This record gives sequence, structure tokens and C-alpha cells, in this order.
Amino acid sequence: MGTTTSNDAGAMEVMPPAAGVPAPGGTTPAVATGRALPDEPLVTIQPGKSWAALDLRELWAYRELLYFLIWRDVKVRYKQAALGLAWVVMQPLLTTLIFTVFIGMLGRMPSDGAPYLLFVFVGLLPWSFFSAAVMNGSNSLVGSAHLITKVYFPRAIIPAASVGARLVDFAVSAVILVGLMAYYRIEPTVALLALPVLTALTALLALACVMISAALNVKYRDVGAVMPVIVQLWMYVSPVLYPSKLVPEQWRWAYGLNPLVGIVENFRAAVFGNPFDWRALSISAAYTAALLVCASYVFRRVEREFADVI
Repeated sequence: MGTTTSNDAGAMEVMPPAAGVPAPGGTTPAVATGRALPDEPLVTIQPGKSWAALDLRELWAYRELLYFLIWRDVKVRYKQAALGLAWVVMQPLLTTLIFTVFIGMLGRMPSDGAPYLLFVFVGLLPWSFFSAAVMNGSNSLVGSAHLITKVYFPRAIIPAASVGARLVDFAVSAVILVGLMAYYRIEPTVALLALPVLTALTALLALACVMISAALNVKYRDVGAVMPVIVQLWMYVSPVLYPSKLVPEQWRWAYGLNPLVGIVENFRAAVFGNPFDWRALSISAAYTAALLVCASYVFRRVEREFADVI
């Protein structure tokens, strides 16, 4: 097919095969398409090393996808709700009122001289953000199976988006806190500048917990059922409804190992202008950093199996 005959000389002239027609030997020469093949591959796709941590450069390259997933989670959660974002305002207020009546008034729980309603609300502010992020983030990978099995992107973006979406609720609750501080005439101090740092520390702790639980939940679905129980029990071993001073002195060293103790107590210190508990805060920061590194390695090690198992 790739030859022609000359009647004058009786010789045969070999012509190059047409585009898309394999040449003898089963290969298509580059000249058939008018393009020269590069000597080296333009993109090399290879599995990551199981011991490597997350690729921050790759995550930054996909930052627009992170913003989109955060907006999607917020929009889907409140789009069909009749009250919309009003639920973000009502939930912490109703929870605070219930705890104030049954624990503060009837149980006469001490609050270090602060109004118990404001005392509880300040404790619930970081706790509500942390608990909602962990419980929803644990099912984030399973809920995004349609994305994981069809297109490649850094899988860590999914749990990060579930945590970031809860920052919107936290911001709304922070506005309520300003109103309560004005109502109880709590004068703001310079210590309030520590709130963004404490919020970032809470978000990193939630992200570490979400990355581990979400990765394990892909293969072991029992994790998704156990996490709400663990989170509920975690609240009672954290100073959300009571001050840390109620814990007996001989047990405070073990109680201080809870990373949320330093976060919640220093949230209150920033709002009420009390001295910071630097020891508890240092333990929380060290625990969060260690857990985040561990979560990154665990997530990186098991993420290659997500598409096959999910």
C-alpha cells in the first residue's frame, strides 16, 4: 500500500506511509504527523514515596480547588435550609442557654468570677469549631468518592476543605461573642490579639485529626461511627463547661496532656484579659505539631489505595 510503480524505468519508489498508518515493524514515524518526538518525557508520573510528607508545593498549586471545595461545602449545607446561616447563630446560642440553665444555675458550676453564659460561650467557640470539623471531616473522603476515582488532585485538599468550611461558622460565632462582650461590659484588651493564633492552632489540630480519621475511614468504615462518640467524650475531658481548677491537683499533669485544655483556657484568658497559661499552651502547640506530622505521613502512605478501596 505504501508503494507506487514507475512505468518509465520499471523501478519501484517507496513512499512514506500516510498519517496514522503504521510503518513496517508496527511503528508510526514522527514525520507522519509532522512533529518530532522529544528525547525525554515532558511529564513523569510516578508513585510518591511512602515515607515522604505532604508536598506543600503541590497543595499550593491546587489552592483554587481548595477554595472551590470550601465554598461548595458551605453552599450545599445552607442552600436548602429555610433559615440559612441563621442556624449558625442559633446553634451556639441555644446550646449555651441550655448549659447555663442546667449546669450554671441548677448545678451552680463556678466560672472564675465571669458570667457563666459568657464563660460557656467562650469555651464552646473553639470546641464547636473543632468538633464539627472532626465529625464532618472524618467522612469527607468517602463522600468525595466520585472525585477521587475520576481525576487526580492532592487528596489532602478534601479534609482541608472540610476544616476550612467550618471556619465560616466560627467567624459568625465570633461576631456573637463581640455582642456578648458588649452586653456584659467586658473591656477588650491587647490579649484579644492572640485569638487568631489560637484559632489557627485549633484549625491545625482539627486538620491533623481529620486527616488520620478520614484516611482510616476509607478502609475501615467503623471509624466514621466511632468518631462522634470519641468527640462527645472529648468534650467532657476538656474545660468547656467548667474551669480547669476543678480538676484535683494530683491529676492536672495528666489532664494537661489534652491539647484542647491549653487552647480553651487561653481562649478564655484572651477574652477576659487574664494571664495566659503558657505551659498548657506549649503542650497544645507541641502536641498539635507532632500529630500533624504523624497525620501527614500516615495520609501520604495510604492515599495511593484510596481509588481502589473507596
